[in-house]
Amino acid sequence: MLAVAVIGGGTAFLSRAKAKAAQPETTYTTATAEKRSITNSLIGSGILEPANSYTVTTLVSGEVLSDTFEEGDIVEKDQLLYTIDSSDVSTTESQAQTSYSQAQTSYEQAVKAKYPSADISGTVSEVYVSNGDTVSAGAEIMKIAASNDLSIDFQFSYANDGDFYVGQPAKIYINGYAGYLDGTVAQVGGSSIANGTGMKMTTVRVTAKNPGLVTSATIGNYTSYGQTTIKVGTGSTITAEASGKITGLTLMPGDSVTSGQKLCTITGDSVDTQITNAKNSLANAKDSVESAQNRLDDYKITSPITGTVVEKDVKTGDNVGTSSNSSNALCIIYDLSYLQMTLNIDELDIDNVAVGQVVNITSDAKEGQTFTGVVTKVSVVGNTSGGTTTYPVTVRIDDTEGLRPGMNVDAEIVLSSADGVLAIPSMAVNRGDTVLITSDSPSAVNALEQEAPEGYVYVQVTTGVSDDSYIEITSGLQEGDTVAYLRAASSGSDMMMGGQKK
Repeated sequence: MLAVAVIGGGTAFLSRAKAKAAQPETTYTTATAEKRSITNSLIGSGILEPANSYTVTTLVSGEVLSDTFEEGDIVEKDQLLYTIDSSDVSTTESQAQTSYSQAQTSYEQAVKAKYPSADISGTVSEVYVSNGDTVSAGAEIMKIAASNDLSIDFQFSYANDGDFYVGQPAKIYINGYAGYLDGTVAQVGGSSIANGTGMKMTTVRVTAKNPGLVTSATIGNYTSYGQTTIKVGTGSTITAEASGKITGLTLMPGDSVTSGQKLCTITGDSVDTQITNAKNSLANAKDSVESAQNRLDDYKITSPITGTVVEKDVKTGDNVGTSSNSSNALCIIYDLSYLQMTLNIDELDIDNVAVGQVVNITSDAKEGQTFTGVVTKVSVVGNTSGGTTTYPVTVRIDDTEGLRPGMNVDAEIVLSSADGVLAIPSMAVNRGDTVLITSDSPSAVNALEQEAPEGYVYVQVTTGVSDDSYIEITSGLQEGDTVAYLRAASSGSDMMMGGQKK
């Protein structure tokens, strides 16, 4: 029994010895610390789109009378593109205008009925009512004696209304009268006409004391054309145009009044109702005119943006808004002042993306060329699919020569970069920012008191910018140091001494 036990023990000892001898020797991958450029970036792909696009449609139906462009043309915002037959709507608009004019006249008459006013300038000669009196339509309110001043309309050629102003001095010349009369401009324009020769005339009304026959007038640098008649004022009796009570009357015989001056107010339910109804009718008529005008505008199709016509679906002679053009699409316009694309960035990386970051754009269609873009928008609304959330990032490309909407492109968002910096493979940095280097490396003099494999020492480092392969070393190493790390051959994945990759 003892012999068996000894032999058994020996057998066990020999097995452990063989196992130890069979353990493979550790092999390190080495690299030299050297200067290089490092770029930390995110990679994605997308499809180029125009800065803006618009499908021009129509809200109306009818025959296209004209179009002003061809496919491929550049059109300006608000440029007329199509004109569609609007004869039916034009008639409606004309009728609405007529109704509006009538409603406006009715409202003005209703207001005048409530507020009687002087129809001439002159002097109050008689007052037939007092405040508080109730009057019926047609009742006399007061009489006005006309002014003895002249009211003369002169016509001026080669002049505009803006060349004259109310109150401007005027010189009036009289047949058989030496010299001239001084007058004053009382009214300008409102009745521009053409004389027998087709010459446009501007009318100016001048007031002055009546001296006799008038031949011509000069105002500023202008002299009137031909002779004119003298208008002599007559008396006027003001009557009530509505029933109600007289209020606000302050005029007495002998007082002067001017044409259009408010004389008193007639109050009462009847006159107030008349004004309200007339006002409502005027508002409704105005709405009808605006509606008809807006409908007319719909028959003139303009460009909503400045851009290039990429598709023209309708031309002169076609009918739109019918079964043959049920989509009502007329043309498609692209704003190609710049191109843009959308990248979907993973939620783990989105915090590293910001507006203004540079984006490098490449396309298989433009091999060998790199275009520069910029991040213009980082969405706060993500899209979740399959348990992963991504966020849309908009990239704008201004220099687009050779690029077209619809092209597939690759994009690289540069997060950080450094040129000519000391770098080593990223997998060579261990947890705690230590690096294994050969004992003969220049930086071995700064070795840590940490157990290391024979022929190697650990040193403390400070890191900077990194990419998928390399990491910047800002302190702890120098150019020429040899770093060592383990590489897992079975899977091709990288491993590091002392723990996980930083």
